[in-house]
Formats: sequence, structure tokens, C-alpha cells
Amino acid sequence: MTSQRPNPYDELAALADPEPDFGAERDAGRDDFADLTGAVSSDREREEWSPPRHRSHRGRSRLAGVPVVLKLGATALVGAVLLVAGDRLAVAYAEQKTEERIQQSLQLAARPQVDIDGFPFLTQVLDKRIDRARVTVPDVAASKVSLAEVQATAQNIHVVGDLPSSVQGAVVDRMDGDVLLSFDDLSRELGASQLKFSKAGKREVLITGTLPVAGRELRLQARATVGAEGGRSLSTTIAGMRLDVPGLFTYRPGEGPEAGLRLHPAAARRISSTAAEAKALLGVPALTRRLGLPKSAVDRALHGEEELHRLTGSPRFLAQLSQVNVVDLVVEHPWLLEKAGIDPGLVDALLKLRPPALTDRLSFSYALPESARDIRVRDVSVEESGVRARLVGTGLAFGSTE
Repeated sequence: MTSQRPNPYDELAALADPEPDFGAERDAGRDDFADLTGAVSSDREREEWSPPRHRSHRGRSRLAGVPVVLKLGATALVGAVLLVAGDRLAVAYAEQKTEERIQQSLQLAARPQVDIDGFPFLTQVLDKRIDRARVTVPDVAASKVSLAEVQATAQNIHVVGDLPSSVQGAVVDRMDGDVLLSFDDLSRELGASQLKFSKAGKREVLITGTLPVAGRELRLQARATVGAEGGRSLSTTIAGMRLDVPGLFTYRPGEGPEAGLRLHPAAARRISSTAAEAKALLGVPALTRRLGLPKSAVDRALHGEEELHRLTGSPRFLAQLSQVNVVDLVVEHPWLLEKAGIDPGLVDALLKLRPPALTDRLSFSYALPESARDIRVRDVSVEESGVRARLVGTGLAFGSTE
């Protein structure tokens, strides 16, 4: 059997270092990285999975987390709202009782409105003294007219009784107010829509409209001066009254140079339009004297047509005739009215309306009621809407003060 000789290269290969296995190292690296990744993931999972810490709400209020300051603020706010609401309710109740007491005390047809000032009101209740209150009384009857509105502010009111439930009376230290007499009310109540009242000056009222006399509507115009009389009433003085029948005459009642009945130029022209009527006119000596005609001129006119026409047809004669007061003449010579086209019955009815009767129909004076005897009228003035007067008073008692 032939022996095989050893290969010297095999012996050298055995003595050399083995070649590295790169596949095994790569597999081993993968295993190490997987182990490292798994460890990190495991740590994260342990952190994320850790059970949450729950707080127990057993036995604790839902407001336990609200700051104490907010709790106190909310409580104070609620208390303040309740206090204000209670205070305002007490004011409203006291105002109602006071309105009833004033209406009964002054015997008013309409219920007044009372507004009590000051806060808090409950402290005034304990003190039985109201600092200030405003009173408004609408539609107050005053003689023939109605006062549109009475407003007053009462200060330092001492209450008799228990506020706010039992108000028996009150004593007012001082009161300031005013009263308005509306022109609209005057026109409605005095003139029955036939008269109109308006401002003519600081203390003057202009009255215009119509006045029925003997079935005719006479145009009326007058002025009223207003003032305070005796501190208890508003007075009116009627002056400058005139009644007109257009185209016939103007009548001014009263005394003085402007008073009387005067013919309009058209009526004077009708009287002197014919010779017969002109001669009848000149045949009244009292009239020719008032006209200032010389007796010689009158005699020439009565005996000559040309002289008569020249005298009675002149503009001067007609103007003078229109300026003469013929009240007494028409009474003695009623034919003068007929010649002028005037109904004697109309003038007779007009002359029977003496000045007091006429002015009384236009007067809007009023006096304060006896129940308000401690109130005084001051500073009367005329405004665009009516006549306003100031009211003042001290130590005023309302209701029972004992």
C-alpha cells in the first residue's frame, strides 16, 4: 500500500490563525442590537404603563378648589344684591303709603307720585327722617280751572308713625316747588275751544277768540296781567278788552277814554251816505259837539245840499265819526244803529254785559286749598306753555302729626 506523503501547505494552514466569520459576527450584532432595543422599549413600556395616581373626592366639596378670595367676593356680592333689593322694596312701599296719605290729606282727585331720594333707605327708616322726596300731583282742580301739574321737593321730612308700613303723617321742614297752569287747559275749560290763550309778555297773557252775544259771534281780544295776591292765590287783571263786529262797530267795556262803542268807517259812511240820513245825524247836538263841528258849519250844511255833501262826505268827517263814543247816543237815538245797519238788539245785549261779568268769564285766578294753608305762591311768570308760579313752604304738616 502506497503511503501518502503529507502536504506541507496543509501543515502551514493549520498553524495559521483561522479566518474571521463575517456572517456570524453580523448575526451576533443583530442579536445584541435587538436585546438593547428591547431593553429600552421595555423601560418605556414600564414608564407608560405605570398606573395613574387617582385623587379621592370622597368627603370634599366641589368648590374646594375655588380660591377663598373668590368665595368671599361672591358671598359679598349676593349679600349686597339682597340688601339693595330689600332697600328698594322698602322705598317703593313707603312711597305708596305716602302717596295715599297725601291724597287723603289734601283731598286730591288724582293720586300723586312720590319719589324718595337717598340710599340706604333703611337707615332713614330707623331714624324716622327722610332726607328728600319729590312729589308730583297731576290735574289739580283750582276754582274754574285745573292746574296741569304741581311739582314740589320736600326736604328734611320727619315721619310720624312706623316706616315703611304705617305712615300716619309727616312734618316737612322746607318745600320748594312750582305749579303750571296750562294754556291748553285754559282754552278748553274757559273758552270751550272758542278762546285761545298765549304769551304776550313776561307777566301778560293774550286772549283771542270769539264770544257769542245775542246770536252773533263777536271777535274778542284782551290782555290779562298775572300776579300773586296775598301769597295765597294767583290773580288775573283783565284789560284792553275789545269786542268787534267786522264792518259795524267795536265795543270796549269799562271806564276811560278808550272805553265805549265806536262805529267802523264803513258804518259811518253808510250813515252819511244820503242827504236825509246826514241831516238826521247833524240834527243831534250832542254828536256834533263831540265831533267838534262849529254851529255855523252845521247850520250851513243843514240848509244847503252842496255844503252838506262837502261836510259829511269829507274823509275827516268820517274819521271823526269813527272815533266818537256813541254808547249813550245810540241809547237815546236808536235809529243811528239802524242807519248804520246794526241790530239794536245786539247792542242792547252787549251793553248789558257789564265789565265785571265779561272779565269774570275770562279770569283764571285761583286760590290754594285751605288744606295747604302753609304754602305760599311766589314769582308768577308767563311761559310759552302757560302760567307758572313758584310754591314755597316751611313747617308743613300732612296727616296726623300727634
